[in-house]
Amino acid sequence: MDTQEARRAAQLRRVAAAALIGTAIEFYDFFIYGAAAALVFGGVFFPELSTVGALLAAFSVYAVAFLARPLGAVAFGHFGDRLGRRATLVVSLLLMGLSTVLVGVLPGYGAWGWWAPVALVVLRVCQGVGLGGEWGGAALLIAENAPAGRRGRYGAFLQLGPTIGFALANGVFLVLQLMLDERAFHSWGWRVPFLASLALVAVGLFVRLQIEETPLFRAGEARGRPPVVEVLRGHWRTVLIGCGVITVGYALFYLTTTYALAYATTGLGVPSTVVLSMLLAGAVGMAATVWVSARRSDRWGRRRTLQAATGLAVFWSLLLFPLLETVRRPLMFLALAGAMVVLGCLLGPVAAYLPELFPTRVRYTGAALTYNLGGVVGGATTPLVATRLTDAYGTAEPAGWYLAALGLVSLLCLRLLPETSGTDLAVAGADGGRRRAPVLGADPAA
Repeated sequence: MDTQEARRAAQLRRVAAAALIGTAIEFYDFFIYGAAAALVFGGVFFPELSTVGALLAAFSVYAVAFLARPLGAVAFGHFGDRLGRRATLVVSLLLMGLSTVLVGVLPGYGAWGWWAPVALVVLRVCQGVGLGGEWGGAALLIAENAPAGRRGRYGAFLQLGPTIGFALANGVFLVLQLMLDERAFHSWGWRVPFLASLALVAVGLFVRLQIEETPLFRAGEARGRPPVVEVLRGHWRTVLIGCGVITVGYALFYLTTTYALAYATTGLGVPSTVVLSMLLAGAVGMAATVWVSARRSDRWGRRRTLQAATGLAVFWSLLLFPLLETVRRPLMFLALAGAMVVLGCLLGPVAAYLPELFPTRVRYTGAALTYNLGGVVGGATTPLVATRLTDAYGTAEPAGWYLAALGLVSLLCLRLLPETSGTDLAVAGADGGRRRAPVLGADPAA
């Protein structure tokens, strides 16, 4: 291996590490709100509402961040496509981290009255804007540095970030609940995961400052009109269909990890430590299937891999809540762990697939906007819809039917997009993603 090849390989390793660590930290910040919303925020910020009303209010604030994520995708996408991927990702990490720490010191309703939930909404919007710029930029760092035939494999490092962030978030809450009594946890213990974000952000910044700008961006053409204008004029169909593709993954994740946690603890009377332990164990299976499905997408194709995973998601949607409502621990574990395994299959190819659908000059904006609009449809609304359906029918099974319907929509959207595995990113998006790079292994840096 000559000096240039060794430098490329070292850069790719740094990029993969930076994407993994930074994304894990950002999603840790995002996920600890979900756990806190399910476990304590109803009582801390909405104590005057009924149990269902407080849960709906907490999930509504939870949903606000999803609505803000497309704004972050547009804002950070603009600067990422104009100024570069690296600097933009540093800013997104700072915005997310500082907003999370401020939630940890925010007084509750008893001290500030209704100003407390108002401040919570503002900080949640900042979290959403920060995360809206995170995933797209991190995906581009990997996609624009990785060999074409191994883009799925390296994209797996990015997709492991949310899994690790989820495991960290739920692990911290589990440890706190095991160490503290209920009064201490509700009084101050829930704040610890938010304050701990400050140390994690410092680590993430150190790692991200060590990486270089992507070669495709440095060699890119001159920019004219704002990237979001070009995306909405020339690539709106790809954005909408891509949003439909990833909606079921978002819905499955938040239905399993946030709503199921709240439903099992408040509706079924299962201790939260038991449910958190099951979700943590399921995260291991999720990480394994992220890795496998991402690597397989390099050989089977992105679309084919996602079609198989989405079909599994439709099937498991109909089993999730019937198994959970048995309140038998082995079957509950099967329900949650099975959903996490299926979710890993869905997540694996996405980090490679979405960047391959757009040209370099608008890739950040296009991939980020697609990813985060999917979050609005699948992530923001699903816990709210599930809460309403369960309250109306007395069982959570209709929430599973809703999830299955979203899966069928995602399958239809997949039929409308091209296969992109092996696409040359220098020409991606200009011809529907059908032009292909040399075969696997042809790149000397592979």
